[in-house]
Amino acid sequence: MSIDPALLQRANAWLQEPFDEATQLEVRRMINSDPKSLSDAFFKELSFGTGGLRGLMGPGTNRLNIYTIRAATLGLARVLLKQSTNPSVFIGYDVRHHSKEFAEEATRVLTANGIRVYLTKEICPTPLVSFGCRFYRCSAAIMITASHNPSNYNGYKVYWSDGGQVVAPYDQEIIDEVRKIAIDQPIALSPLDSPLIQWVGDKLDEAYLAALKSLQLHHASPIKILYTPLHGTGIRILPSALNSWGYSDLHLVEEQKKPDADFTHASSLNPEEEKALKLGQEKQLQIKADLLIATDPDADRIGIAVLHQGKSVILTGNQIACLCLHHICTTLHSREKFPSNAAFIKTIVTTELFRKIAEKFGGLCVDVLTGFKYIGQQITLWQDTHQYLFGAEESHGYLFGTLVRDKDAINSSCLIVEMAALAKKQNLTLIDCLHQIYQTFGLHRESLTTLSLEESAICALMQRLRNAPPTSIADVPVEKFQDHQKASSLPKSDVLRFWLSDGSKLVIRPSGTEPKLKIYGEIVQENSQDIQLGDARLKALIEGFLKENINSL
Repeated sequence: MSIDPALLQRANAWLQEPFDEATQLEVRRMINSDPKSLSDAFFKELSFGTGGLRGLMGPGTNRLNIYTIRAATLGLARVLLKQSTNPSVFIGYDVRHHSKEFAEEATRVLTANGIRVYLTKEICPTPLVSFGCRFYRCSAAIMITASHNPSNYNGYKVYWSDGGQVVAPYDQEIIDEVRKIAIDQPIALSPLDSPLIQWVGDKLDEAYLAALKSLQLHHASPIKILYTPLHGTGIRILPSALNSWGYSDLHLVEEQKKPDADFTHASSLNPEEEKALKLGQEKQLQIKADLLIATDPDADRIGIAVLHQGKSVILTGNQIACLCLHHICTTLHSREKFPSNAAFIKTIVTTELFRKIAEKFGGLCVDVLTGFKYIGQQITLWQDTHQYLFGAEESHGYLFGTLVRDKDAINSSCLIVEMAALAKKQNLTLIDCLHQIYQTFGLHRESLTTLSLEESAICALMQRLRNAPPTSIADVPVEKFQDHQKASSLPKSDVLRFWLSDGSKLVIRPSGTEPKLKIYGEIVQENSQDIQLGDARLKALIEGFLKENINSL
């Protein structure tokens, strides 16, 4: 396999200082004997996107390593120094290979530029980074994590002073500064004994737990809980959080409780996927735990399985969202403490049942684009006008209250356990509670279909749907069509929404990270609780759309 001359030139630049000896040896090995790996590692620069960096670890411009971390951090430092004369940054990291090293490299760059850093002494869940940013009143924060990606990935997330993921205009300013930095040029570094570094330990956990306790709505009642952190950061604080709320009958999935960069006993790290909960479900049935909780490696997303009629039943992200929302609203309303300016947030692909519940109780519900950073942004925009209570995205991310500005699986776990314990006290399960919600608001069934397609095919399809939107889907008339690249209350985005005459909904959007098309479907049955019928209607809706629009590609 021949090597492209331009690519070889980029690789050759890594055979000298400032690159360390181990890096140079690996690059030389790829040049001499592994041109395929060389091409993948150097064919482009790992782009700093609106949420930061994420990619495979290793030497190369298209990899996450100390050099790409340094360049990203220098770009962030330059923006911070434009904004403030005395900026500070909170930094946390997960269990992955090199996460601590990357966090320390970011610290060294920031302190070399005169910026104070609050660096965690140990692994740190993502919600604690958002909380820490706010608690220490920092200008920004960095979390080193690749969330639920495989073990050979890592990432670099940036937060702003409100504790939310960085959004416009600052995200673009950081991107612009990072692009100006030549990765093969030396970047100033300070030692890790710099007086500008403050090491963060138990004080942060104690502050978070105290603040979290203030959100408790009901006194604890007995419930048996099984928890798996999937080898991730949740083990640091979730057991303490549940105990602080009075829930002490907690058991662990032993094989998955230990922090492990290789995630040895977890076949999936994504709590949206059944296989991530499989080991936990087996133990749940063995010990008859009322509730199984699984958090992803950085503990911002959560998966749930309920013991119902002798079976372990997994709840979807939409179902968890609606149960939590209904629990919050019902409790506050019954105590006459439901705020007159109560406000709730969901993403545009999250179930419309969420809106029905919020509005039934008199709350405002708004849609934001996919991505929890937009929920965090909306909370900040509301701080003087509305009282935000709860926000959700269908991909298992939730936030109750405003302690943090990102999805929080620690916070969510406490709320869900409280809800399940209250149901158990009434001889019910969360499945029973869900059916009660359906009886009141109508049956809602949702699905996500993901198609792997060539990028050109995805672009052509989106353009065709945009220029000539279908007037019916699966023989059901389209009542309303929304193109979010055009005039909208939301920022422009490559998303199409179809509202059908029978109350069903389709949302079509390309994946932001890979060549895939995502199709979100939802059906509504106002006067029927027949789940099988609902699922058949949902299947017909999706299959109809595919037949009419995809099969011809």
